[in-house]
Amino acid sequence: MQKSLLTPVLVVAALAAHAQNITVTGRVLSASGEAQPGATVLERGTTNGTSTGVNGEYSLSVSPQATLTISALGFAPQQVPVQGRTTLEVRLVASATDLGDVVVTGSRAAIGRSNVLTASPVDVISAREIKAFAQTDISQVLTYIAPSFQSARQTISDGTDAADPATLRGLGPDQVLVLVNGKRRYQQALVNINGTVGRGSVGTDLNVIPTAAIKRIEVLRDGAAALYGSDAIAGVINIQLKDDTTGVQATGLYGQTVESDGQTQQADINIGIGLNKRGFLDIGGQLLNRGYTNRAFQDTAPLIYSGDGSGNYPASATTEQSRRDLKAQDDALVAQRGYDRTNIRVGQSALRNFSGFL
Repeated sequence: MQKSLLTPVLVVAALAAHAQNITVTGRVLSASGEAQPGATVLERGTTNGTSTGVNGEYSLSVSPQATLTISALGFAPQQVPVQGRTTLEVRLVASATDLGDVVVTGSRAAIGRSNVLTASPVDVISAREIKAFAQTDISQVLTYIAPSFQSARQTISDGTDAADPATLRGLGPDQVLVLVNGKRRYQQALVNINGTVGRGSVGTDLNVIPTAAIKRIEVLRDGAAALYGSDAIAGVINIQLKDDTTGVQATGLYGQTVESDGQTQQADINIGIGLNKRGFLDIGGQLLNRGYTNRAFQDTAPLIYSGDGSGNYPASATTEQSRRDLKAQDDALVAQRGYDRTNIRVGQSALRNFSGFL
């Protein structure tokens, strides 16, 4: 019998306790008497609270003997006893401590990647960040990640369409030192010409290093000529290859332009083999097959072989019939010699690249 009465007794007690609360309404004003939106109204000693609306109004159910704590940014907190009242209007007092300037900065990185404790700023880029940007080679990855790095891919510019001139801090490609596992990487044989970035200089081809074999990339964004020599005036890029991987990792990428050309297929693979606790063997490889793009227009000259120097009708073709006959002869020559009116290709070249590291 006692057990059956326990639940109703608890419900009645809870209802009685709730009935003792009162609803307090009112407004919170600023020091000048204006409505203070966003102020916090909290029952002291509890988590029961609310915030004021756009007109400074609030409504909160509390105990008749409760004390309300009202606070807002830039104002001193106030303690107001309820004492059974159902309406309270509170005017805040400005805080004696002035707020300093608030500066908010943004970054594309979820976490800070720069080591600011070193004498010079060093960006450390992990393999996860490299894959997050879905680029086909290291030069393009660093262009998106490292703020001081720039890689210029130019079409119709000799071999720079395949080997991008890479620069740091706007200096020449031959003033950027590239290290692989802390050792100097040799420079390419291609001299940048034809008005490309770093014309007359020789840089280092970063794109022959498979992205799948990279553990991290460290970019020193300051001159280090005193330590490394004159080829480190712009900075240093140190590429650390994977040294603790076991198992197989493979990724693939496909894309094309909106003009349905420039198809790009890329496959990366990295294989780590343990050598019975005596070391490991890490093999990384990359296959990149990039199609060409063409943004040239057709040759619209009336005549290809029978016209004047500009492809127009010669002055001797004065009648409509003579022009038709000349056009028919020229079209026959075009068909005979296999001429294509789109006889020039303007865009990136086709590229097939195989690379591997052991």
